[in-house]
Amino acid sequence: MNKLSQYFDQFLTLVVSELNRGTRLVKQCTSGRTTFSIKEQILFLKRLSMMLRSGMPIAVCLEMLEQESYTLSQKTIMGHLRHEVSSGKTLAQAWGLYKRHVGQFMINLVRIGESSGTLASTLEYIALELKKKHELRKQIIGALIYPLIIITATLSITVFLIVYIFPKILPIFQSMNVDLPFSTRLLIQVSGFLRAEGFWVFLLLLLVGIAYPFIRQTNFGRYYTDVTALRLPLFGRLTRYYYLANQCRTLGLLLLSEVHILEAIEITADSTEHLVYRNALQNARNALISGKMLSTELRLYPDLYPILLVQMVQAGEMTGNLSNALMYISDMYESDITDVTKNLTTLLEPLLMLCMGLCVGFIAISIITPIYGLTQHLHA
Repeated sequence: MNKLSQYFDQFLTLVVSELNRGTRLVKQCTSGRTTFSIKEQILFLKRLSMMLRSGMPIAVCLEMLEQESYTLSQKTIMGHLRHEVSSGKTLAQAWGLYKRHVGQFMINLVRIGESSGTLASTLEYIALELKKKHELRKQIIGALIYPLIIITATLSITVFLIVYIFPKILPIFQSMNVDLPFSTRLLIQVSGFLRAEGFWVFLLLLLVGIAYPFIRQTNFGRYYTDVTALRLPLFGRLTRYYYLANQCRTLGLLLLSEVHILEAIEITADSTEHLVYRNALQNARNALISGKMLSTELRLYPDLYPILLVQMVQAGEMTGNLSNALMYISDMYESDITDVTKNLTTLLEPLLMLCMGLCVGFIAISIITPIYGLTQHLHA
């Protein structure tokens, strides 16, 4: 009898510990402290697909992936997924608490793969598409790094010359009994302003940088910053191409997976970070409910959707091959992004170097011109 009570106590202890573990995992994942980057998602999907192809049960696969995890966030996510799947839920349902990380797009494709019995190939396909989107994003960011470095270097050199170097020779100009040229007088004014108010200017820029993420969290601030990004020269075109490529690929993949077009547009809108494009897609979905065609609604946004895209969407709707038309459009804009980013450095390098030369040259002329005038005056 004592042994039976002992076994029963051990059983209760094990049950309580497992319940506490499940509660702790749920709290961790809902607290927003977990991170699951795109690279981690791609690696997870590839490994899970490979394990499923070998015939291993999904719960065992998730347990092995949990043991192989290197970070606490990954262990938390893998442990929670294993716990949920072992309790009878599907993988798509288990992903529900991580919608903020993986998005509704992945959840829906996983759900379709589970229902059709093609989960392994679906996961591999999702990993491939995520890799394409990740490389596209890296390509754009890489193209913007060089101009940012040049602009930062130009501003730093200009401020250094005006604030620290120019004031050291300013007494010479003040002791001159000659009229200073306009460029020198302008430089004296700018130097005096930066020396007197430079701290407040720096503090203002710092506050703007700190406030920007909070402004982006409001619908008003996010909308108008997104509008501004579209209107920037050259970079606005890159932004437009990037979101068009992503939207068309996401919508095309969902339609190829036999998701209803209304649900597919809703998922695509939810997965779009750009608020202007999201609003346009939501309006298009509402128009489809009332019986209109997608191309008809997209035609109302010529600044967002070029006429060529609208015509190709219209052709896809007429032929019943909209999904393939969207995939072709996505490939087209990805190719355009590659061409633009390759030529970006070639186009901007001479322009940025010219601006840098003009800034440094203006300061040099402002310093040399009065000195030259003084020497001429002494010779005379």
